[in-house]
Amino acid sequence: MSRRNRKYAVPGAERGMQAFKAEVMRQEGYDVDPNRPDDVKYEVAKELGVPLEPGGNGDLTTESVGQVGGKIGGSMVREMIRLAQQQMVDKESK
Repeated sequence: MSRRNRKYAVPGAERGMQAFKAEVMRQEGYDVDPNRPDDVKYEVAKELGVPLEPGGNGDLTTESVGQVGGKIGGSMVREMIRLAQQQMVDKESK
């Protein structure tokens, strides 16, 4: 199966999203290489007991791979919501 080709609506957003992912996962306690933030998925997979490896993972179920992506994406979404709520509070207090 080929890797999805994600296209961001805002030019240059990919770099910012990768930096955001690295920061969020660092806050979650993971050791993240800022130059390779996608590699944190292997650490998450190991923690969850999912045998995710670089290269082919065709033998993994959608459910097990979804656990890894869900943990990362869920953490990112929670942080985005927290930041948006903080911005709203800050805006109201001005």
